Amino acid sequence: MDVTTDPRTPHHKPVARIAPIPSPKGVDGIGLVLQGGGALGAYQAGVYQALHEAELEPDWVVGVSIGAINSAIIAGNPREKRLEKLEEFWMTVTSRDPVTIWMDGDAPRKLRNALSAMNGMMFGQPGFFKPNAINGWLAQRGSKMATSLYDTSPLHKTLEKLVDFDLINDGAIRFAVGAVNVATANFAYFDNEILHIGPEHVMASGALPPALPMVRIGKHYYWDGGLVSNTPLQHLLDHCGSSNMLVFQVDLFSAAGDIPRDMPEVMSRIKDIQYSSRTRTTTDHFLQTHRLEQQLYDALCMIPEANLSESQRAQKAELARLPEINIMQLIYRQKAWEGDAKDYEFSRISMKDHWRTGYYDTRNTLAHRDWLDMKGNGKGISTHDIHRAGE
Repeated sequence: MDVTTDPRTPHHKPVARIAPIPSPKGVDGIGLVLQGGGALGAYQAGVYQALHEAELEPDWVVGVSIGAINSAIIAGNPREKRLEKLEEFWMTVTSRDPVTIWMDGDAPRKLRNALSAMNGMMFGQPGFFKPNAINGWLAQRGSKMATSLYDTSPLHKTLEKLVDFDLINDGAIRFAVGAVNVATANFAYFDNEILHIGPEHVMASGALPPALPMVRIGKHYYWDGGLVSNTPLQHLLDHCGSSNMLVFQVDLFSAAGDIPRDMPEVMSRIKDIQYSSRTRTTTDHFLQTHRLEQQLYDALCMIPEANLSESQRAQKAELARLPEINIMQLIYRQKAWEGDAKDYEFSRISMKDHWRTGYYDTRNTLAHRDWLDMKGNGKGISTHDIHRAGE
């Protein structure tokens, strides 16, 4: 997919590819954190394309829902095939587009998107999901089709085709996806450092009810992790150890937004608030913990070494290696013509818009080269957002 043209120019003039960026200063690893958001997930593919061109390949990929699918395609392919497989996935799921030609302008585009969303609801999306033979509302209680509206067996085949799960389980890239236990409401991460990953773990992370069916893994059933937490940033922060991490967090719903002026905007804003990333809460918690750990280290340093127990010496050594986290926030901003169906509107034109937007947002972020380096100021965590750079 060619996104290296500038859509802001009349004839889409070619734009030079991003030049490789030398390893950022003080960085031990690169993390890619992908939020859920259905059709908006093409934005994440655009983000990855920009990172790929810059040769900033992730050592960590953590995802929820559509972010889990994109994560699996990235971690489950060698570097030279990742973009190709991402493009194949997104071209496949958007291949059933009811309208290929349409008038320009926000109002016509809104109508076009509504028709596309309706088409997906009626017929499903190729390689992703299809309607159940019996609608879940009409199926017999306790039957296989009684708890969802669609069948995700096409997604299972797509994952088997596009993802090398042996490569994921080799562990060259740390991989984790989040889901929620239907019976207990407990959140779970399926992490390739802990267990053997298969298509079912990715599908469980994206099993959003009531549309998509719960997924059984062992004795338990799982739904989409976005029901509890739509961002997996906390998992990375909890398991990065003493590594200084450069993290690209890609959110598909914006916490900040305009006051709604009609019912479609109300429904869209509700979805943004419900699924937007809790980055501030997560980072505040990390900072608070970091400060307490720093204070504990300072206190231990004031005690003569001979007076410390063996466990206190070990703790002191661990606290001497507190990590620094540098987060690049890439947050999709809703277009004027998008409504509350934006996450299940799978038209080809919208997919390309989302992909291109992710590419250019990341391109503009990487232009701030100084953002990528570790500051070494002891603060523990720093965040940058290209959309707020001028504020």
